[in-house]
Amino acid sequence: MSNTLEQYNAVVASAKEIFMKKAADYGTSWRVLRPISVADQIYIKARRIRQLQEHEIQLVDDDIPSEFRGIINYAIIGLIQLDIHHEEIETLPVEECSRRYDDKVALVRALMEKKNHDYGEAWRNMSQESFADLIMMKIYRMKQIIRNEGKTLISEGLDANYMDILNYAVFALILLQETD
Repeated sequence: MSNTLEQYNAVVASAKEIFMKKAADYGTSWRVLRPISVADQIYIKARRIRQLQEHEIQLVDDDIPSEFRGIINYAIIGLIQLDIHHEEIETLPVEECSRRYDDKVALVRALMEKKNHDYGEAWRNMSQESFADLIMMKIYRMKQIIRNEGKTLISEGLDANYMDILNYAVFALILLQETD
């Protein structure tokens, strides 16, 4: 498990580096995104990963690992957005973005550790295709939850789906690094 934590932290650090550089370039322009828009951004990236997995021709430079890092960052954005309930879209200072990012990662990493304990790191035997498919399934679930105005009868909410999506993307990146 210690190797998994090291790998997990390294993957998240690489995603956060991109997130923070974009925050420096663009500010927190993502604050205008509603839950459906965040879900759609993750969908676009997961769909592109599937396209790249199924077709070997790639016309845009972003590769599968960069798309998974983008999914990680949009999942973090989604989690942060769920915490901020202001009607007015305000800009967050870069330091606050960094703190909120770290807080969400700590929460999701703790979930990963619990699930890894119970499932015995089964994700290490999964295919790359499954991670993209599972992320897309979570997005479809989230879209239904949004259509239901956030109400569920028995299912987890948006936050749990974002957390699973983030972990799937991290796992995919760990496995990609191990095969390189």
